[in-house]
Amino acid sequence: MHMLYDSDSFVVVHVQPEEGTRPAGSHPLLSRDGFEIVDKRSGKEVYLDGSWAELFQQQIAAWQENTPTQEEVEDTLEGYAELAQNPVLMH
Repeated sequence: MHMLYDSDSFVVVHVQPEEGTRPAGSHPLLSRDGFEIVDKRSGKEVYLDGSWAELFQQQIAAWQENTPTQEEVEDTLEGYAELAQNPVLMH
């Protein structure tokens, strides 16, 4: 796991399986690789994988090219956080 962002309102973590932790014979697409966004205000989290993770990765690449303000980052994360249904149980 790699912490990408941490503020008073949000935490964003990139989750990548480490080599050797995937069970033998498991399909690579079934590994837990994606982004977890925690909305600290609501106490909920959303996990982005598949096409959602690809879309978020494109957003990160855009941020690397054009450094956004914290407000712009938080506005984007707020949009993703609206998808959050799962309460944070442990972090």
